Amino acid sequence: MWRTRDKAPEAASQLKLTAQDLKELGIIDEIIPEPLGGAHRNWQVCFSSVKEAISRHLGELLELKGEELLERRYQKYKKMGVFLESNRG
Repeated sequence: MWRTRDKAPEAASQLKLTAQDLKELGIIDEIIPEPLGGAHRNWQVCFSSVKEAISRHLGELLELKGEELLERRYQKYKKMGVFLESNRG
């Protein structure tokens, strides 16, 4: 579509590929920050952060009744098919 590598930032922006974009679109629930230097440099801290986030979100989900959980899941996936058009021209 853009046919050149120097357009990668524009492509990423248009495709909404960043974690912040996915959070704003409701596709992900949380952005888990990486440890300083990256996850590969301190995997223990990374694993601990992921474990804490999963435990917290799972705890919230376990409090829901089955029908409410299914409805929330349905609404979340239903929103994923919606897009906004830009008036850039």
